[in-house]
Amino acid sequence: METNGVRLTPEQAHAALADTEHVRASAAALSATPWPNWFFITLTLYIAALPITFGGFMADPEWLLPRSAWMTILVTSAAVYLALFVVAGNAWRAKTGVALRLDVLPKRATVPLTIGLPVLLVGAGFAFRATGRPVWLFAASLIGVAVSVGFHLAFVRLHRKTP
Repeated sequence: METNGVRLTPEQAHAALADTEHVRASAAALSATPWPNWFFITLTLYIAALPITFGGFMADPEWLLPRSAWMTILVTSAAVYLALFVVAGNAWRAKTGVALRLDVLPKRATVPLTIGLPVLLVGAGFAFRATGRPVWLFAASLIGVAVSVGFHLAFVRLHRKTP
């Protein structure tokens, strides 16, 4: 087989096939997780937006928008997130026949996450109010996104190990 006038060795061809198989296995593992990809993306976007909207609400004086607009955004986004959480849980139940249980996840990961992530996301708003520097909000947003992606990838790995 020739590609652009260059002949591949059998070892190169096998390596390319192994890479293709690795990508296929990764995609299969990702699609096997209980959280649909659309919900993972929604959750990550919610986590990214929360420090900024909460910081806007906490700002003194008003920052970019009136305080009532920030509150409306916070309440609306929380309601949409919770509704989509219910939809994702029902989709998992329909797919597997069992209810989604978060208590089966490793406590060494979930306990720090359930304590640390809210402190990070809400604490950034208080830090912004105290200092007036929006860097706190954007840093918390980026860290929250990294935590969301990392937790999702760890969950994919955990789920892949489950028969």
